[in-house]
Amino acid sequence: MNSRKLPRKKNFSAMKMLGVQLGTARRAAGLTQRALGERLMLDEETIASIEQGRRPLKPDLAASLDELLGTKGMLSAGVANLPEIDQFPMWAELYAQHEREAISLSWYDALVVPGLLQTEAYARALLAGRVPPYEDDELETKLAARIGRQELLHRKVPPTLSFVVWEPALRTPTGGRETHHEQLRHLREQSRLPGLSLQVLPLDRTSHAGDAGSFTLLETADHQHLAYAESQRGSQWVSDPNEVSILARKYAMLRTQALTIEDSRSLLGRLLGEQ
Repeated sequence: MNSRKLPRKKNFSAMKMLGVQLGTARRAAGLTQRALGERLMLDEETIASIEQGRRPLKPDLAASLDELLGTKGMLSAGVANLPEIDQFPMWAELYAQHEREAISLSWYDALVVPGLLQTEAYARALLAGRVPPYEDDELETKLAARIGRQELLHRKVPPTLSFVVWEPALRTPTGGRETHHEQLRHLREQSRLPGLSLQVLPLDRTSHAGDAGSFTLLETADHQHLAYAESQRGSQWVSDPNEVSILARKYAMLRTQALTIEDSRSLLGRLLGEQ
């Protein structure tokens, strides 16, 4: 396993730093997040999201804040010089941070094996098949980041983990026969880790709750419930309780529609030709 750590990318760090600066200026002015929001006709959550680096600070709002808080153009200058998106999208970086700190994760994937359960060879094959292709250095960086995330599986106190994977993702011979079989054996081994459940959503179901695509649910250490979803050309970070609730209900239904943990493990054996 590649031991290189997830690199700290400048885009996420810059947004977080700008948020810290805003929070510091707000407190120096003797204002709560709610009070500041009221003066700007914004809700408290918007101010909190900006201060936590979860939402970008727009130029017009930065100018208003500079005037209100007496920061003499500091926030506007920060927005003007905020780096463009780097190798990892901002929301992906934010997700990775929460993933490392989560106390529970629930993951539904319809197209590929979930990243936390991928072998290095399988992950390399997926990344190498990207169109347009990554440059060699970028591919290695992304591979190291993906494999590095798996450290949370072996923490002294790992999060509670639940995975539901649609069967076609397990039948696709990504990387060739040897890589495919290695991946299936790895899945079966990982499925025996304490606190981890792996269920396969069978191909012969006529309908299921995951037909709108893959998504991940997580619970933070302070019991905030969040969701994350990726598509071909973007990603969506979901914190609204109503939207998270919808995805949580979808996941609960998927678990009832999937094979049991034991039957899922048996299916892996059949795919390996052992039964």
